[in-house]
Amino acid sequence: MTPGIGERAQTAQEGLFELWGEVVDLGSAMAVLQWDQETQMPTKGQESRGKQLATLAGIHHAKMTDPALADALDAAAEEAGDDPDAAAQVREARRSVDRASKVPAALAKALAEAESNGLASWQEARAASDFSLFRDSLVELVALQKERAGHLAGDGSPYDALLDIHEPGTTEAQLAPVFAQLKEGLGALLDRVRGSGSAPSEAPVQGDFPEQSQLAFSREIVDAMGYDIDAGRIDLATHPFCTGFSNRDVRITWRFQKDDLRPALFGLMHEAGHALYEQGLADADQRTPLGTAVGLGMHESQSRLWENLVGRSREFWEWALPVFHRHFPDKAGVGVDDIWPALHLARPGFIRVEADEATYDLHVLLRFEVERKLFSGGVEVDELPDLWDATSEELLGVRPPDPAKGVLQDIHWAMGAYGYFPTYTLGNLVASQLWEAAAGELDLSAQVAAGEFAPLREWLRDKVHRHGSRFSTSELVERATGKPLSPGPFLARVTSVTEAAYGVA
Repeated sequence: MTPGIGERAQTAQEGLFELWGEVVDLGSAMAVLQWDQETQMPTKGQESRGKQLATLAGIHHAKMTDPALADALDAAAEEAGDDPDAAAQVREARRSVDRASKVPAALAKALAEAESNGLASWQEARAASDFSLFRDSLVELVALQKERAGHLAGDGSPYDALLDIHEPGTTEAQLAPVFAQLKEGLGALLDRVRGSGSAPSEAPVQGDFPEQSQLAFSREIVDAMGYDIDAGRIDLATHPFCTGFSNRDVRITWRFQKDDLRPALFGLMHEAGHALYEQGLADADQRTPLGTAVGLGMHESQSRLWENLVGRSREFWEWALPVFHRHFPDKAGVGVDDIWPALHLARPGFIRVEADEATYDLHVLLRFEVERKLFSGGVEVDELPDLWDATSEELLGVRPPDPAKGVLQDIHWAMGAYGYFPTYTLGNLVASQLWEAAAGELDLSAQVAAGEFAPLREWLRDKVHRHGSRFSTSELVERATGKPLSPGPFLARVTSVTEAAYGVA
């Protein structure tokens, strides 16, 4: 339409943003339904929810592949010229459009419905610890994901195509040597602490911890971190997660164990770390291609940094101990020197989300090995439980006693997140490197010990959050730390704290 008198003609970028905003809104609407499905929805709503999500997925796919959006992208690219910000908007939009255009609309809808149904069957199977209840859904999900990966990969690797969705540019060939280095370093650390003949007592963080007291204590902690509850909420869920519909609506979930403080506290600190990233995205970028986090590796770095480098530090507990005593008065005799070693155990277990720092990445390696075999055709769905158990025994020295503690423990396959798991390890590596750089610019020890978390939060907001997806994860790491990403800082730190907790020289 020709502008009227006194009206300004719409720029090409504004035209792109108008169409892109509709895409973002549809994605947010789907995310709201998925959040509700995991937190509030009655069980009998499952079938209709699957249809609703499939319908929205079809509309979302149609918007993404609309020739009008492609034309708007071409016009915005021509207009961008040498403007790096405008060029980045076009780059990120084109990446998403190209990916969507490779996947047929019918497949996009089928995936959405299969994931919704798969979530319900996974929840039932996990509760019953019965793989057969999830088996048929998983067969369908894997088949659809293989079909999707084939469309995305072209002549390339299907598993690389899935990895790229969650952390752009990541490949199996890049990850394999990183995991090999971690396997060697963490394996040697576990051998040393096992040879010590002793282990820290877990009694300080075990006992009777009522649900509401755990929630109140953890709420006080995440409030201090800066999680804006007026732009979010906290709900119970089978598997803790964070989801954001905009930077003004970022929700987190939790779960708890009545006899152990750690799952609730560190789970909520972890999800609040994710939420701080989402809440720190720039207002000006909302509903634009740059208005999302750069990738799940960087996202995970934020959650692991707050959970582990802050929450498991001696300085944190110097501040948090009086809060702990107030909520759990029967632990009044517990001190920092009692709690701190209990947070640095190096004990192989079954559950990834409850794993200590020294073994966590071996859990991720387990999943990486299983997935790469699944998508190379080396293993079928029916073989997954036995493969999982055997790989757990090889890497961690423990064999899960039942599927709930083994192949059924994670929600990711049910929700269609294949190639996601390696981003957890990338997050650990990034977190340690960011922490090292922040410590060089801030008085972190004193600030954390005083419960002053704003300096660290704002440092992260400046170095990471506000940039959205303008830069890749590797670019953000190098800009923030002056160094390329390396496993070195993570291995050095986890080795140091674990050896200290065990008294191993």
